Order: sequence, then structure tokens, then C-alpha cells
Amino acid sequence: MLPIFKRWPPKDPTRIQLFSMNTPNGAKVSVALEELGLPYEPHTIDIRSGEQHTDEYLTLSPNGKIPALVDPNGPDGRIISIMESGAILIYLADKTGRLIPADPVERNECLQWLCFQVGHIGPMFGQFGHFYKYAADTCLDPYPVERYTNESRRLLGVLEKRLATRDYILDGGYSIADIATFPWVVCLRDFYKGSEQLGLDAFVRVNEWVTRCLERPAAGRGMQVCAPGEA
Repeated sequence: MLPIFKRWPPKDPTRIQLFSMNTPNGAKVSVALEELGLPYEPHTIDIRSGEQHTDEYLTLSPNGKIPALVDPNGPDGRIISIMESGAILIYLADKTGRLIPADPVERNECLQWLCFQVGHIGPMFGQFGHFYKYAADTCLDPYPVERYTNESRRLLGVLEKRLATRDYILDGGYSIADIATFPWVVCLRDFYKGSEQLGLDAFVRVNEWVTRCLERPAAGRGMQVCAPGEA
């Protein structure tokens, strides 16, 4: 038995076990699982109370971040555990042959935009949210909010330009690149309440794209998985 199962035991050990919370990074994986129709069992890791730093969770994700996943039916039928949302998305897409192009050139393009989210969208939007929402009363220096507002707007501009001639990030349609990215824009708008600060309404194509993504039934379900209070 994996150590994490001692604290969060599976009800059905034949299913994929998801350890997460419905943050933007957590929602990426639950949305993908819903979209792919893979049977899975969610376990809420309450990052507000520090469950991601417990000894049991650290055996699965040494960096103490969500999400993480255990697939009992991994490559060659072996059990596999994976941390980092980007790596999990690639694994699930490859496992099913969906949400990532088969053509090598198009696949590489998908991975580039996935890395764009992991390396830029996530960190910069997250820092914006930290200083704009959480540190507003403790950090009186305007520089952090100005810096991360400007950088978040720049990144939204990159997305706006990319989406000017296509409905989704890739020409071939909805993919893990979209799934990785749209929850972060939703977070800017709905959780950080940053629409006015960022001038989010000006990014028309981005907003239209977010609406298209959220209209997918799997997205609606996946965004609610591992909400605080769920087992």
C-alpha cells in the first residue's frame, strides 16, 4: 500500500486516484479527467490547513503542491504516481490519445502552449492574486501590484492575439493547452476579483474563449471537483 493511502484510502483501488483542490492548477486535472471520461476517485487536499505538507502527501508530491495522481493501470499495467499538473495532463492525454495532437509538429505546438501556461500564466497570475487580494493590507508598497498587473495584462494580450484567428489555442481544437489555461483566467475574474484592475473586459477574444471552454459540460463538472469540504 502506498503511504498516501493510509491517510486518504481509496474506495475503489482500480480507479485513478486524484489528490487535489479546486484551485486553477487542481481544476486542470479534474476537467481533463471529466473530459476524457476516465473513472477516477477524488480526494480533497485542503491546502488552507496545510494537508499538502503532511508526511503522507509528500511521499506523492515532494514539493508539497497539488494536484497529484495515482493510476493503478499505468504503462504496462504498472502503478504510476505523478505530481505537477502539466505532467499529469500530458500523461492523461497520451494515455487516451485525446486532447493532444498525434502529429509531431502539432503536438510540439501544444506542449509549447502548455509550457507557456506553466511557466508564465500560472506564476504571474498567482503573484497578481497574492499581492492584489491577499497582501493588500500588509504590503503597502504599490510596486508588486503594479508589476504583476502589467505582466498579467501582457500575458492576456498574448492570449488575445493567439485567439484572434481561432476558437481555441490550437488550430485543431480544444486541447490540454486550453484546459491548463482557462481556469487561471476564471480565477482572475471570479476569485481574485481582478477584472477592473486588469481591464479584463478589453480582452474580448479571451473572454469569448473562456465562455466556450466553460460551456463544455465536462468543464462545469471538473471545476467543482475537490471543493473544500468534500471528502
